[in-house]
Amino acid sequence: MNPPAHSPALAAEPGTGGILLWVVLPYVSLAVFVLGHIWRYRYDKFGWTTRSSQLYERRLLRIGSPLFHFGILIVLLGHIGGLLVPKSWTGALGIGEHAYHVSAVVLGTVAGVTTVGGLAILVYRRRTVGPVFSATTRNDKAMYVALSVTIALGLSATVAANLVGGGYDYRETISPWFRSLFSFTPDPALMAGAPLLFRLHALSALLLFAFWPFTRLVHMLTAPLGYLTRPYIVYRSRDTRLGARPPRRGWERVGS
Repeated sequence: MNPPAHSPALAAEPGTGGILLWVVLPYVSLAVFVLGHIWRYRYDKFGWTTRSSQLYERRLLRIGSPLFHFGILIVLLGHIGGLLVPKSWTGALGIGEHAYHVSAVVLGTVAGVTTVGGLAILVYRRRTVGPVFSATTRNDKAMYVALSVTIALGLSATVAANLVGGGYDYRETISPWFRSLFSFTPDPALMAGAPLLFRLHALSALLLFAFWPFTRLVHMLTAPLGYLTRPYIVYRSRDTRLGARPPRRGWERVGS
């Protein structure tokens, strides 16, 4: 029986372009991601914030923000599991390939649609609410574009390969390539047989990670743990006698 078209055995030998895209670029992106966060934390601690715009508008934010954050959390967990956990491990746990594939496609599609819907609401809010739009910087706009492109390509790849096409098992090619980067034995040939949308999604994600440390997305790596151990703030009532009578004029005679 001939192996499927996406089998690593049929992957073409990568040329210079393949090495640059699937070996050099990932390491450059990872280095910028790590060193960029270190630099940002050391020299821009006051800028390490989401620059919340909740005071300007709350109705759309209450809808879009939970949709986006819960959706993107599930998407990230799905990517971590799919890319880092080998197929043999899930098989050893008794999870069949068909069950894994169906659950991954269904959960990934739902999470992707939820993320896109939440992001669309947040972008609409920033564009239509005057004070929020005024507080949006060029960096924010570039971040929204990069994030939207990455999410859209990922969702399109999932729909095109699994719901429209005949299916594609990324754990045969993309996952081993991703793990090979961390073992310092990168194999760019594995990416040669991946569908175009999957490769574009991977490239957009690498560029997004390189841009990440210089945007408001840095807040994802922090948590307000200091609030758990900080001392209580003491509030005291104001003296009721203050302001009871108007202050004396400076030129008023003393003892009159």
